[in-house]
Amino acid sequence: MVRVTTDSTPPSRDPHPGPRADARLDALLDPETVATSDLVDLLAAICDVPSVSGDEAALADAVERVLRAQPHLDVLRDGDALVARTRLGRARRVVLAGHLDTVPLTDPPNLPARLQSAADGTVEMWGRGTVDMKGGVAIMLALAVELGRAGSEPAHDVTYVFYDHEEVEASLSGLGRLVRNHPEALEGDVAILGESSNNGIEGGCNGTLRVEVRTHGVAAHSARAWAGVNAIHAAAPVLDRLAAYEAREVEVDGLVYRESLGAVGIRGGIAGNVVPDACTVTVNYRFAPSRGVAEAEAHVRELFEGFEVVVTDAAPGARPGLDDPLVADFAAAVQAATGTAPTPKYGWTDVARFAELGIPAVNFGPGDPVLAHKDDERLPVARLAVGRDALRGWLLGGPAGGVDSLES
Repeated sequence: MVRVTTDSTPPSRDPHPGPRADARLDALLDPETVATSDLVDLLAAICDVPSVSGDEAALADAVERVLRAQPHLDVLRDGDALVARTRLGRARRVVLAGHLDTVPLTDPPNLPARLQSAADGTVEMWGRGTVDMKGGVAIMLALAVELGRAGSEPAHDVTYVFYDHEEVEASLSGLGRLVRNHPEALEGDVAILGESSNNGIEGGCNGTLRVEVRTHGVAAHSARAWAGVNAIHAAAPVLDRLAAYEAREVEVDGLVYRESLGAVGIRGGIAGNVVPDACTVTVNYRFAPSRGVAEAEAHVRELFEGFEVVVTDAAPGARPGLDDPLVADFAAAVQAATGTAPTPKYGWTDVARFAELGIPAVNFGPGDPVLAHKDDERLPVARLAVGRDALRGWLLGGPAGGVDSLES
């Protein structure tokens, strides 16, 4: 068991406990007991296998062993991405998807995961990945083991997708690789991403555009600065425009998406005694799903007119998709189970990839997205069972619909 502490200081343990934690998954996913598990120890075991983008192999190996042990699942692996599918002959198929990777650990590392009591008594699990998005992965793994066995057969066929390289540039995405190499394995009528959403539906997502705004100067000795042109100084108007920028709020299909645009990096200069002849300001624009990548790029270029602008990464957003009957049924089930109405997803998620495939998709996970990527990333552990039960109930054809109400 993971111990609970009221001390904010991490326990003195090996910060890289991968192999030991990896061995815990099989025991924690016993088909006879997983349905009643609170999933707390399972989440800790998953978090304690570090899986920073590019280093997902150990966790992917552990997940693969679990999936291949289930007689009701057909399993495919491509690199460090896995797809497991039931074949029950149902009329509809639901895709549950989540990424295995995390952003880098803190220094000192915010692993192994630990339980800590908040001031109000809420027990939280602290550590990298608890929010983004190993809480969702834990729920998916538990359902993959449980659903499909005799007595726990879902109303829809289910595809479970676990993939690598989500937290880096889109060209490296494991889900994108599956789309290219095995598109048939991702077929479905609706997709549910386990991204954190406070156990409510977050519809669609903002798009993302990353650009470099570059300025140029003339190098010189800093003791004779007048002989050069300082490229960092030349970037001041870029920062002024960003500071004055007012982001839009845009209503899309009933949900209001909040955009953002700001500098996320700046670099320039080669030495402390040289006037810099080049400076680059990296800017990230998160735009509402009503706007495409080309329109977003045009908007940014207009803002930085007079400067060199180079696009380095871009991905379109996705509309909410709540008008799809199957999505609406799931949203109603979630609201009935958790009391949470659908809201927009401000960050980019892979619902956009599924939207491009023509599959309506939403985000549903136990964490608070505000805490994603933060040094104090943490998850109230009671949310794990609540999220699992809401998703399980709907997949089994429980409240707010299921097969009969949809077909009628």
